[in-house]
Amino acid sequence: MMYWLYELREWMLDHNWMSDDAALYKILNLFKYHTFRAGGAAITAFVLSLMYGDKLICKLISLKMGQPIRTAEEVGKLFELQGKKAGTPTMGGILILGTIILSTLLWAKWDNVMVWIVLFTTIGLGALGFRDDYLKVSKKNSKGVSARLKLVWQTSVAVIAGLAFAYLVPADDGNTLRALYVPFVKDAVITDMGIFSVAMFALIIVGASNAVNLTDGLDGLATGCSLTTAIAYAGFGYICGNAKYSDYLGVAHHTLANELPIIAMALAGACLGFLWFNAHPAKMFMGDTGSLALGGCIAALAIGCKQEIVLALVGGVFVMEAMSVILQVWSFKTRGKRIFRMAPIHHHFELAGWHENQVIVRFWIMSLAFAMLGLATLKLR
Repeated sequence: MMYWLYELREWMLDHNWMSDDAALYKILNLFKYHTFRAGGAAITAFVLSLMYGDKLICKLISLKMGQPIRTAEEVGKLFELQGKKAGTPTMGGILILGTIILSTLLWAKWDNVMVWIVLFTTIGLGALGFRDDYLKVSKKNSKGVSARLKLVWQTSVAVIAGLAFAYLVPADDGNTLRALYVPFVKDAVITDMGIFSVAMFALIIVGASNAVNLTDGLDGLATGCSLTTAIAYAGFGYICGNAKYSDYLGVAHHTLANELPIIAMALAGACLGFLWFNAHPAKMFMGDTGSLALGGCIAALAIGCKQEIVLALVGGVFVMEAMSVILQVWSFKTRGKRIFRMAPIHHHFELAGWHENQVIVRFWIMSLAFAMLGLATLKLR
């Protein structure tokens, strides 16, 4: 929407309503640049979060939307550490989702199909999370949506988004999102995966949304890790959408990716603002409303700028959390033994004696390191 101010400037210039040396001309020219609008999106999301965070907390408390905590019989010793959090307002992901959507609509170009695909993925998975959170709160237990329905919903959203990425996003100078790029290799490994690209995109979206969901177990943990990942993909999107920089670094180029940094920075601003209320001790939790939406948004951003494989490195903490659950289940079913004290792995360190703040900050540090390593792959081609 703000881009229209730049187009207004062009119209006024064409009709001699403004000279090119006018101060207003120079100000309106700023709205042409993706970097300026990305910064604007981040600031907008952050400010909106601070403005409405306390109001949302009060509303959630009045509606008795308190977080149900698993009983001591279900989680054992962990209940001693987490039990006191019972009743903390959940569904705070509404704040994240709302500020991302509003900031993106305000600062991004509406004629870019990638913008709408990313928003669709984010909203679709956020709606699933909202339903899950509502059921948990209304029934006063931690079950929520059944695993089967959750998987069907996630897969449906992911397949629709995958089809849109594969077939609605036009090729740009011969480059298509159906090509497969891998780190450390300049050219596409597969130039056109066809319908198989849809399956890959869907798998990435479902996997990322579940991985962020599993990470959301401590105050601010998923929020902080999402923040660093979003900033990394703002960089990826800027380079992918810029023909000069993408050619210099030998990465895939697509002109439509130039709007992705705006969504990524809106995501970063939303996470930073939400962290104000979600930092330990948390005044509210994001719930599945936030975690599923964040994972879907990050995955969609990665696909849009053709850095979906690198997501396994940039989102290293999310991968680590998901793999700890997979390995724990596999080990218990095949060997009858657990590898970790408890999965996801952040609970393993809690039960090992780390204070919650130590776990959170150390995981943030790892997330930042993973993000920097992911960005470093840009030069290693």
